[in-house]
Amino acid sequence: MDLAAAAGAEVRAAAAGVVSFSGLVAGRPVVTVIHPGQGAPPLRTTYLPVTGTVPVGTSVPAGAVIGRIAPDGRHCRERDCLHWGLLRGERYLDPLALFGAGAARLLPLGGDRRDGQAG
Repeated sequence: MDLAAAAGAEVRAAAAGVVSFSGLVAGRPVVTVIHPGQGAPPLRTTYLPVTGTVPVGTSVPAGAVIGRIAPDGRHCRERDCLHWGLLRGERYLDPLALFGAGAARLLPLGGDRRDGQAG
């Protein structure tokens, strides 16, 4: 899920957990939080491009600052954004499920939307 965000903005943990990764993946900064007690394998949230501000192994409550948006421009084209993911094992899930709300809407590749807005 892509969320509009300005470079330098604080990023907060969506749910309580433990920071399990903070570093570069394919040259982009990523933070991952594992959420124990959510089934097996445990749920994990991913945040990118985010420069972590919390050491790996730190327990964080929901809403704790875990990093800041890094300037990117590659994922959301001309603007910075937060790409937020939820996984169980290798399977991607709708991150809104953490809150029992709605369903994510997928856009076609290339951002060609029928409502006339850029994707």
